[in-house]
Amino acid sequence: MTLLNMTDGPIKTQVRGRVLEVTIDRPKANAIDAATSRIMGDVFSAFRDDDNLRAAILTATGERFFCPGWDLKAAAGGESADADYGLGGFGGLQELPGMNKPVVCAVNGLAFGGGFEIMISCDIIIAAEHATFALPEIRSGVIADAATIKLPRRIPYHVAMEMLLTGRVVDCTEARHWGFVNEVVPADQLMDRAREVTEKLAGGPPLVYAAIKEVLERVHHLNDKEALALLNRRGLPTISKLYSSEDQLEGAKAFAEKRDPVWKGR
Repeated sequence: MTLLNMTDGPIKTQVRGRVLEVTIDRPKANAIDAATSRIMGDVFSAFRDDDNLRAAILTATGERFFCPGWDLKAAAGGESADADYGLGGFGGLQELPGMNKPVVCAVNGLAFGGGFEIMISCDIIIAAEHATFALPEIRSGVIADAATIKLPRRIPYHVAMEMLLTGRVVDCTEARHWGFVNEVVPADQLMDRAREVTEKLAGGPPLVYAAIKEVLERVHHLNDKEALALLNRRGLPTISKLYSSEDQLEGAKAFAEKRDPVWKGR
C-alpha cells in the first residue's frame, strides 16, 4: 500500500482521478501527535512530487471535530512541544517547501489551535455550517505560533488580535464574514462541494497554479515595484518555467482557436 492509497492508520488517503483526498482519522477528536504529523508530511510531499496529481482535499472523519490541534494526551505522555513533526512541520503542510499545488480544506467540525493553523495553510477553505474556530492557546499560557504570523495577514489586524488574545470561539457565519473561510455549506454537502471545487482545479493549468503560489510566498516582503520587477525578469523558477512552457503556448493557441486548452504541465 502506497502513501497515496492508505486505508489503515490515523491518516487515510484516496486518489480520485487527479485529486488526492487526505482524511485525518484519530478518534475521538482527530488530534495530531508527532507520529501522525510525520505521516501527513510524507503524504503531502508525495502528492507534491506526483505529476499525475493536480489538487488535494484535506478533511477529517466524523461530524464534531476537524482537528483540535496537538494531541495533549501525547503531551501528557511525555511528547514535547518541539518534537519532530516531520517534513512540512506540524500537520505536514505549514512548512512544506515547494508545495505549489492547490489544497482545499473541507472543515467538518471544530478547528481549534493547531487544527486551525493547518486549515489556514490550505488554499481554499470550505466549512460545514456547524464548524467552529478558535485559537485557545492563550488559555494554556502558550503562543499560537503559526497563527500569530499568518492570521493578521489574512484578516483585519484587530480581529486577528482579538482571536489570539482571547481565544474566543468563532462560528461559520463570522468566519465567512471575515474571509478566512471561502464557503459555508450544509454538512451533508461538504465533501460533494469540496470535490466539485478540486475537480475544477484539477482541470486547470498546473504551471500557473505553481507560479501563483510561489509568487505569494516569495514577494510578501517586497513593495509592488520590487515584486513586479522580480516577475518581469523571470526571477522565480516557476515563472521562468511557465513562460518557456508548452502550456503557455497551448493557452494562446486554444484562445485563438476558440477551444478549451489541454494542459500538460510542461
